[in-house]
Amino acid sequence: MIVFRSPAEVPDDFGPSAVAIGKFDGVHAGHRAVIRRLNEAAAASGSRAVAVTFDRNPLAVLRPDRCPENVVTVDRKLELLGELGLDATLVLTFDEELAARSAEDFVVDILVGALKVSQVLVGEDFRFGRGGAGTPALLRELGPKHGFSVEVVDDVYLPGSPRRVSSTWIRELLIDGDVREAARVLGRHPDVRGVVVHGLKRGRELGFPTANLSTIVDAFVPADGVYAGWLVDHDTGIRHPSAISVGTNPTFDDVLERQVEAHVLDETTLDLYGHDVTVEFVERLRGMVAYEGIDKLSAQIAVDVSDARRVLAGAVD
Repeated sequence: MIVFRSPAEVPDDFGPSAVAIGKFDGVHAGHRAVIRRLNEAAAASGSRAVAVTFDRNPLAVLRPDRCPENVVTVDRKLELLGELGLDATLVLTFDEELAARSAEDFVVDILVGALKVSQVLVGEDFRFGRGGAGTPALLRELGPKHGFSVEVVDDVYLPGSPRRVSSTWIRELLIDGDVREAARVLGRHPDVRGVVVHGLKRGRELGFPTANLSTIVDAFVPADGVYAGWLVDHDTGIRHPSAISVGTNPTFDDVLERQVEAHVLDETTLDLYGHDVTVEFVERLRGMVAYEGIDKLSAQIAVDVSDARRVLAGAVD
């Protein structure tokens, strides 16, 4: 998948293209349905399948006080979009200049001028352009004038659920630590990525060494607690079954920032320092608790490891 960081990077001979526009935060099951339909439309018309998205949530510029945390980083978003068979993604810098651009200028300059759009796919609630004036109805009005058609993609609902799939729902689930249900909404295990750094080595002292991730920036970390999951080592390509801790280690009460650390099951000598890893959350085992003494903490960690092993034995990667 080609990644364009501005309309100016799109070659003059690029297109025609079928385009889906959205924040695509999390690239969840609803987004995946849109991309599947986009790929079908592009194949049917002989066009290139292109996602248009933003380098940040537009609310970060328009209403910072109401802007939620991102579910995933921009790089992770692009990685996930790249797995869906797209030809290209255009990442627009959402700044005051873009926010001030009229909806029609957005269509003429970016969709028509840069991408040579032949078809646009959006959700019913998608808005764009200055003051949110751009709507599916406006796109339909502009389409005949500029040679593109418009398709509004229906919301996606999980089987048995009355609630539409959304990034807001995913955040709520992660706040509750319900990573199993979040995985259903996402269509994959929720995850965070970082570099393994040196910690206080408490886990090693207790007989359960952990890989401590560098501070997670611009991605949503699930609620404090202990989880079963996987540590994916991008340096070796190996997926390790793991017991994962999220929090500030209240037993010792000397960790100032939330940490994500993973104990690889049945490994005590594995050296992961400096490795680029992803931690995937499969199931929450318990909340974070302050224990009275190291012995009780160590005994609980042994139970956590056993529980993680049991969960992962029945889990699908």
